[in-house]
Amino acid sequence: MRELRVQNLLDLDHTIARSLFEGIENVYEALPLIRDYILALGPTLDPEVFEQRGDAVWIARSATVAPTASLTGPVIIDEGAEVRHCAFIRGSVIVGKNAVVGNSTELKNAVLFDNVQAPHYNYVGDSIYGYRSHTGAGVIASNLKSDKSLVTVNVMGTIVQTGIKKFGAIIGDYVEVGCNSVMNPGTVIGRHTSVYPLSFVRGYVAGGSIYKRLGEIAEKQ
Repeated sequence: MRELRVQNLLDLDHTIARSLFEGIENVYEALPLIRDYILALGPTLDPEVFEQRGDAVWIARSATVAPTASLTGPVIIDEGAEVRHCAFIRGSVIVGKNAVVGNSTELKNAVLFDNVQAPHYNYVGDSIYGYRSHTGAGVIASNLKSDKSLVTVNVMGTIVQTGIKKFGAIIGDYVEVGCNSVMNPGTVIGRHTSVYPLSFVRGYVAGGSIYKRLGEIAEKQ
C-alpha cells in the first residue's frame, strides 16, 4: 500500500541503516530484520569511528553515553548521539547521528534515524522514527495488543495485515508527537505531522496533518 511504503515516510539518506530498508516495500517489514542487520553491520564499521564495547555493542567515539545508561547488544550508536542518564537500551537498536535518547527512556528493537529526539521517559518498542522526528516527555509507542494477536494497520478504512505480533509505531520524517501521547500498536504517522499532547493515536495518520484526538484530524494550511 502506497501510504506504508518506505519512500513515502523515510529519507534513507539520514540513517546508517539505509540498506536495511532497501529491497522491502512496506516500512514495517524492516522490524523483524533489525537484530540480524545490526549483527552483520557492526563488525564492518570503521574502528577509527566506532568502538566496540562489550558483546555486539558499537558506539561512535563522538557519541556521549551516560555511565548510568544500560546497553544490551546488538546496538549501534552513531556519531554525535547522546544517550542520557538511566536510558535503557534492550537490544536490536540503532540510534542515529546526533539523536537523543532521554533520561529513563527505554528502547527495544527500534531504529532512530539521524537527529531524532526521544527524551524524558519515552518507551520506543518495535518502532522506527524518521529523520528529525521528536517525541515529547512520556510518549509511549505501545508494541503489543492486549489479546496478543497479530498487529494490523488501519489505512483509511483498509485493514493491512502485517503478520507481526510486536509492532509499535512508525513515524515519518519531521513528525512531532506531544507529551504523554500513546501510539497504539500499528500506528503509522506520515511526514510533517503534529500530534497534540495527551493524544491516543491508532492506525494511519496522513502526512501534513494536525492530529488532535482519535477521529479528529485537521489538515495543515
